[in-house]
Amino acid sequence: MPENPVVLVTGSSAGIGFETARLLAADGTTVIAHARTEEESTHTFQRLVNTGIDPRRLRPAVADFADLRQVADLAATLTAEHPRLDVLVNNAGTGGTSHRTITRDGHEQTLQVNYLAPYLLTRLIEEPLARSPIGRVVNVSSTLHRGGRINWNDLNWKRRYNRGAAYAQSKLALTMFTTALTELRPKIREAVSVHPGIITTAMLPYYSYRGRPIPDGAEAVAKLARPDAKVLTGGYYEGRLPSKASAASVDPEAVGRLWRLSERLTALDKHRG
Repeated sequence: MPENPVVLVTGSSAGIGFETARLLAADGTTVIAHARTEEESTHTFQRLVNTGIDPRRLRPAVADFADLRQVADLAATLTAEHPRLDVLVNNAGTGGTSHRTITRDGHEQTLQVNYLAPYLLTRLIEEPLARSPIGRVVNVSSTLHRGGRINWNDLNWKRRYNRGAAYAQSKLALTMFTTALTELRPKIREAVSVHPGIITTAMLPYYSYRGRPIPDGAEAVAKLARPDAKVLTGGYYEGRLPSKASAASVDPEAVGRLWRLSERLTALDKHRG
């Protein structure tokens, strides 16, 4: 394990992301705590310090994932400030809205925040990840990916928007991304997906009326994100244990198709400059 490991946790301002950042920083890891706005970032930093975290272990990061330009700017900043990045936790996400919402980039909001933005961020910080002997990506997925399908002819749900279906599609895409990172990107040494469990976060209504405490879900994520952890690369975990992802998430043809489509939808080459 490298000296002074660095882990980026997206969506650190609340829920599982906040608790994951706290657990990792408490272990002595330097945590880049991402938040959507400057105000949320300042508040997150203070909350973490108030729990006893050494402020020297924390680095702020700000970007609204509903704006891919901000995601690209964040990646550029991270690359300049952190030549080596050991682990990326793609945790930031949204449960979507009751009515179809389109971002300024022209994508359905749930798809962009939960998948396209993490895709773009990961691709743009490949070099810092490649400089680490770990170079791991942890994608926070969901068991609901099993009921999802990629609506190839209508990714943005122009015809029949359904909040739950849009969420399931986004989590399937993210789980497929884990497969793609394992098979198509040798610069990424390790990639895993994890369903944290049925947890009392804003996502709970998708699963049940009752859930386990947030620390339970965060511990499952933090376990995979700890730089000294041994992981099954390409694997899908439910909580702390390996499980089986859906057939769609490991289908080579579909994974390759989504990878190529994502490059185009995120204008990857343009953002690379």
